[in-house]
Amino acid sequence: MFKNILLATDGSAASEHAAALAVKLARSVQATLTAVYVVDPYPYLGMGDTNPMGMQAYLSAARDHAAAAHAKVAALCAGPGPSLHLEVRLVENATAFEGITRTAQQEGCDLIVAGSHGRTGLDHLMLGSIAAKLAARSPVPVLVAR
Repeated sequence: MFKNILLATDGSAASEHAAALAVKLARSVQATLTAVYVVDPYPYLGMGDTNPMGMQAYLSAARDHAAAAHAKVAALCAGPGPSLHLEVRLVENATAFEGITRTAQQEGCDLIVAGSHGRTGLDHLMLGSIAAKLAARSPVPVLVAR
């Protein structure tokens, strides 16, 4: 069925729920799980502050956050049940959508699992939805966990 499942993680509660689902699915089909965290520099640049030191602090904090998110996924993989092979990837200088889809293609993933924050109305219009973009435009199937 699936041989390599890509989990898009950002450390949020929604992505933790998606991680639990992805781990369970990967175990059931004996697939490799690849967890990707995308550091999108564009929200920082959009704040109007282009101070290089500020950007370095932003990237450093994002890398720390990525490591924490990957550690949570690794803990799920190490939990009870059949062993599970986990790969972790950190993508910088890309939007979340671009980083996730590019990683899926580079790693030969045949499914993307992503969490949905469940935003609706004005929040959805203002903030967009990475899960919706993935579902509409991904070159591989997408499972959106809510």
